[in-house]
Amino acid sequence: MGASSKLQTLDAVLNGLMTRYSERVPDVLGIIDALIDEKVIQKPDDIENDHIAFRTMGLPSLGIQSFEKIFLHYGYEKREPYDFREKKLNAYWYSPPKPHYPRIFVSELRVRDLSDEAQHIIYKYTDSVVFDPVDTLDLDDAQAVDRFLHQPLWQIPSLDDYLTLLKESEYAAWVIYNRYYLNHFTISVHNLKPGYNTIQEFVAFLERRGFKLNSAGGTIKISPDKGLLQASTVAQLIDAEFADGQTHRIAGSYVEFAERRVLPEFQHLPADQIRREHRRDGFEAGNADKIFESTFTSQTGK
Repeated sequence: MGASSKLQTLDAVLNGLMTRYSERVPDVLGIIDALIDEKVIQKPDDIENDHIAFRTMGLPSLGIQSFEKIFLHYGYEKREPYDFREKKLNAYWYSPPKPHYPRIFVSELRVRDLSDEAQHIIYKYTDSVVFDPVDTLDLDDAQAVDRFLHQPLWQIPSLDDYLTLLKESEYAAWVIYNRYYLNHFTISVHNLKPGYNTIQEFVAFLERRGFKLNSAGGTIKISPDKGLLQASTVAQLIDAEFADGQTHRIAGSYVEFAERRVLPEFQHLPADQIRREHRRDGFEAGNADKIFESTFTSQTGK
């Protein structure tokens, strides 16, 4: 398959992800409507998507080494690794084949670092995945990939198992129920119009409009080099049905916001010449560590 048809497939996969994510996370359309109402944008496509993120279980046949095959196929390139010691997570980010595509951030739970009880619960569900499911997927078939990203990879957990995992690792509980659902998409605020194009101004706009924001580590997370500033909403609670027929409100997905400042060596450029490659790239472990908590009960219970 040629490069251009691979990008068409990628377009369709990303559209599928965003469609289902928007249906599941009312804040997405709420924020877009507020931006249109304040005449910051005219239509949703005016927003630049900085990055999208996925969560996985770090196990044979699953995890980053399985999931990344999908986006590497479309021309994404694997970049720096990250280690979240306290949360027992590994992560990588992937740069896109062309600048208008979102970066991708994929994390995985170091399952073997959890207690025996938590591992036992996770294996009870994931042991049914014997072979890497991506290996049998036709990555040139956008509909097949879209279906795969939204289908169960294992049985729906019981509420007891979910709550037991939640006590030890909120990330583990999120993945055991939500699987590969898009965890968040990210609005690039620096490309919006003045008055909204810094994270401080954008957060003020969100608060004025009544959106609940993740306050872990401060509402605005700032990288040590001051080049990457991030904030996020608190995950929407969804009524989830568990294997035993019980329903329980759990954390779904959320929306993130990022301001990438112009790198020192490009600060002489006129504003209309600044492109993505002139701004701070990559991610920051300290920021991401707190963004993960957008789905944690300390935030969703506020």
